Amino acid sequence: MNLKSRFFSSMIRGAFLILASMVSLTTMAQKKSSKPNILLLLVDDLKPNLGVYGDPVAISPNVDKLANSGMRFDMAYCNQAVCVSSRYNLLLGSRSTSTGLYNFGKEFRDVIPDAVTMPQYFMNAGYHTESMGKVYHVGHGNTNDKASWTVPHWKEKVIEYLDPASTNGKLTREEAFFENTRMYIEDTPKNHELPRGAAWESPDVVDEGYADGRVARHAIDRLRELSKNPEQPFFMAVGFARPHLPFSAPKKYWDMYNPDELPMPEFEEGPDGAPGFAVKRKGEIVQFFPIPTKEDIYEEDLKRKLIHGYYASLSYMDAQLGKVVDELKRLNMDENTIIVLWGDHGWHLGDHGIWTKHTNYEQANHIPLVFVAPGVTKAGSATKQLAETVDIFPTLADLAGLERPEGPQPIDGISLKPSLLDGSKMIKDHAYHAFEMGGNMGEAIRTEQYRMVRWTNLRSGKVVYELYDYFNDPGEKKNIAEDKPEIVEELVAKLKKYPKAKRLP
Repeated sequence: MNLKSRFFSSMIRGAFLILASMVSLTTMAQKKSSKPNILLLLVDDLKPNLGVYGDPVAISPNVDKLANSGMRFDMAYCNQAVCVSSRYNLLLGSRSTSTGLYNFGKEFRDVIPDAVTMPQYFMNAGYHTESMGKVYHVGHGNTNDKASWTVPHWKEKVIEYLDPASTNGKLTREEAFFENTRMYIEDTPKNHELPRGAAWESPDVVDEGYADGRVARHAIDRLRELSKNPEQPFFMAVGFARPHLPFSAPKKYWDMYNPDELPMPEFEEGPDGAPGFAVKRKGEIVQFFPIPTKEDIYEEDLKRKLIHGYYASLSYMDAQLGKVVDELKRLNMDENTIIVLWGDHGWHLGDHGIWTKHTNYEQANHIPLVFVAPGVTKAGSATKQLAETVDIFPTLADLAGLERPEGPQPIDGISLKPSLLDGSKMIKDHAYHAFEMGGNMGEAIRTEQYRMVRWTNLRSGKVVYELYDYFNDPGEKKNIAEDKPEIVEELVAKLKKYPKAKRLP
């Protein structure tokens, strides 16, 4: 072959290799973009006390940045303000009133053995699924669901102490609950006989000294591994424990706040005219020292310390969440990944004299919800569309181009995709949630202006109502059910469209 022939032959081979490379890259890009990845970020006890939600005190730059890259839901609500039930609501797409799963100690597969959970649904659609941290509620008699995950769940602590003075070297009440010690070791003392652990601590340690730092590190390691196989879509659930009690967070996050500048509760009474059982007292908070076990209203210094601990824990979580999202971007995976940020329920910080959750009031049920969906959501967008936890499952299926999920459990939510495309588009006018207190089932309808709660005594059948007007009484100071019977009637009509709340034997 002469020089000219070899030259043209070389050019043809080179062009062929370039073309083959382009075809290969195009094919890979097509494979990579055929199904979007899902990154579900779950945060325990996170209320919308965040900078992006207008809180002037909260230091939450990473959540704020994430929300500003997609759509923020300003009126999102959990379906029940209890950790285990709310997570079942999310992962099953079913309200507690549809399943009868209201409290701890009952596994959902004991009730619906063949249920197809959200991660299972994506696994069946060809996704690799995995989880780390607090996703399902593991503790209080509940365990993880192995069938939901391609690889075993990566468990971490919820109750954690580094300062020996926080436990005096003994197993504490909440540690026993969350480790299911009381359920599996017969000679463990009853919970009330165990010592209380500290409500907060602030040692000078690195972020990975506590669970959320380790969860973030594991998530980063897994993202790096998953990035090596871009044609395989994944569903990754990353659960952060803080700001759940105890407020255990490194000192540097406590130092971010001036305690004297923290917002203190303004109204510490129960709503005027509210039934007494609707206003929670004590409960989870008294599992920790130095919380008084008899007094309901705390001293000023104690209230300030608890509020300081909540904000410090929030900022600690925010930093860990930011590490995970930043790594997703560094790996160039963000353009093909739908990110959802979800708080499992809210948290009372002394309003009505209530601490923690477990009520039907605004502070316990209002949650942060953010969607970042490439090609769907616009950066910096927000909506007043009322949303529920159960809407997330069908929404993610819709965004991934999959069919609406079908049971065998009830799928109670709707796809929020129309509102993600256009935040002004309203597709439903209320949210529904429920909570049982003192032998009374409370079912609530929340509209933009009102919340109506119908309480039905489970023995006598007696019904009482609460009604609050958030345009004129955002602090829920007065139950106006008797003053506005026409509004109660209107909202009861909406409530009647729902099936009767299910009760398990």
